[in-house]
Amino acid sequence: MVFSASSIYSLENKGNSFSVIGRQLFFLFISIPLGYLASRQKLDRWKNLARFGFVISAIVLIIVAIPGVGKSINGNQNWISLGFVDIQPSEIVKVLMILWAAHMLAIREHAGRHTTNVLALITPGFVLIMALIMLGRDLGTTAVFAAILAGLLWVSGVSGKIFGGVLATVFTLIAFAIATAPYRAQRFLVVFNPFAPEDYKNAGWQPAHSLLGLASGGFFGVGLGASRQKWGNLAEAHTDFIFSVIGEELGLFGTLIILMLFSALIFSIFRIALRAKDPMSKYACAGIGAWLAFQTILNIGSATSLIPVVGVTLPLVSYGGSSLVATYIALGFVLGAARRDPAAMADLENK
Repeated sequence: MVFSASSIYSLENKGNSFSVIGRQLFFLFISIPLGYLASRQKLDRWKNLARFGFVISAIVLIIVAIPGVGKSINGNQNWISLGFVDIQPSEIVKVLMILWAAHMLAIREHAGRHTTNVLALITPGFVLIMALIMLGRDLGTTAVFAAILAGLLWVSGVSGKIFGGVLATVFTLIAFAIATAPYRAQRFLVVFNPFAPEDYKNAGWQPAHSLLGLASGGFFGVGLGASRQKWGNLAEAHTDFIFSVIGEELGLFGTLIILMLFSALIFSIFRIALRAKDPMSKYACAGIGAWLAFQTILNIGSATSLIPVVGVTLPLVSYGGSSLVATYIALGFVLGAARRDPAAMADLENK
């Protein structure tokens, strides 16, 4: 699907149809061994990395924010150019912050300090990281970090009042970020009718053509590679709006398959989290599940115009090397947690 969605863009901008898919294959060849190695690491090694997760994350994001070092793409300065490819450090930071928060919560649980204020334990760190990401004007990634924090707080057992207060604060901050940026406010308003004449050729263009692609696919689609929207109408067809291309080319059938696969994956991650005996594995798996679930909702919600366009990738599906590497490492950790569960290993061996 990355190749199908990116072939026209690659031909127009790089001179050949294989530029984007070539880079994605390069990162895939890196991601698979990294995911395998991650699944084989002992928990002690993850704990050693987790101790420095917050510090490493803050340093990396500060470097990205330095003028002349960080690269701006589509208005977001959350990238670093390596010449032949651009990387997005905030993707790896997702893994590091989940590990750090899981380690902090596990220390609290091991020590029996159940009266420790969980909100004060991990929230300041996440708030600082989200502030650094917002310096690069990336509201979508910031929202994903907020969802990870909410998921970790929920699993850690905070009271309903505290959890509700955190959600209210997050929604207030997001509303403020939307209201204070005209282009974000426009994206929010066009959700109700992206085809409105006054908005269609401006903020409504992306969601309108995303819906046109999904609508024209029917049940089985127009055929693999036959999307019409990717011919210049649908910006970021191979990243933010790949779900629309899937819907157009493979139809409702293809999109339902994608949804079922994501549901099975996310359900499995949370099930492993619930079964984990070690607190760090439990919290880290829950954080990874919250990350993938919410990012999937954001991407598909944007493609179907249920929410404003936020510009995040569809995990494991969209083009994006940094996202692919980070996701494989995270899934490697989850697989390692499953391997440490004797019952889960017995089930795997029986199958």
